[in-house]
Amino acid sequence: MQVLMVLTSHDRLGDTGKTTGYWLEEFAAPYYVFMDAGADVVLASPAGGAPPLDPASDTADAQTPATERFKADQEAQRALAETRKLADVATDRFDAIFYPGGHGPLWDLAEDRDSIGLLERQYSAGTPLGLVCHAPGVLRHAKNASGGPLVHGLKATGFTNREEQAVGLADVVPFRVEDMLVAQGAQFSSGKDWASHVVVAGNLVTGQNPASSTAAARTLIAQLQPK
Repeated sequence: MQVLMVLTSHDRLGDTGKTTGYWLEEFAAPYYVFMDAGADVVLASPAGGAPPLDPASDTADAQTPATERFKADQEAQRALAETRKLADVATDRFDAIFYPGGHGPLWDLAEDRDSIGLLERQYSAGTPLGLVCHAPGVLRHAKNASGGPLVHGLKATGFTNREEQAVGLADVVPFRVEDMLVAQGAQFSSGKDWASHVVVAGNLVTGQNPASSTAAARTLIAQLQPK
């Protein structure tokens, strides 16, 4: 079982002068769900190499058992420092694909042709796709087999407008995930702010926020089990 995890290479938080990137828990929690399930995990990003970490995800109050495990795991740290270039693996065959969030993907992966093509091909092929928090934003330009928005008519979730406003970035991000999904015709579903909420629409699995990372990854793995 081979799982591709696609991370952002974008590190600028709009015009704020601050940095962003991927959210640590949203990488670490799914990574260990996949590893503990015996998966071969391939890490990729648009630029390759070490993806930028959102510093807000590395504060003391943002730590979880998964992030602490990662910080003690030198092998995992080496793998993350050496992600493959997405263009080099985008046409390879994977059993499942997972996108961690963080604000970075809204700037690069949402517009990246390799990412868009990967999502379109793998969704059409029935490959389980998992996207959590801001990562559903990478579906912005992805199309279904009919040429319409990939998420049109599908139940989906992602970082809500309320949560974006709570972190003070609703007017900084290039677009809000909830607004985009609704505009693309998705049936947007949300749970309580900051609580785990996962939605399944066929082979598309979406999670609302960092707390949804583990459940989204477990749901993705469950789709690979014999029925």
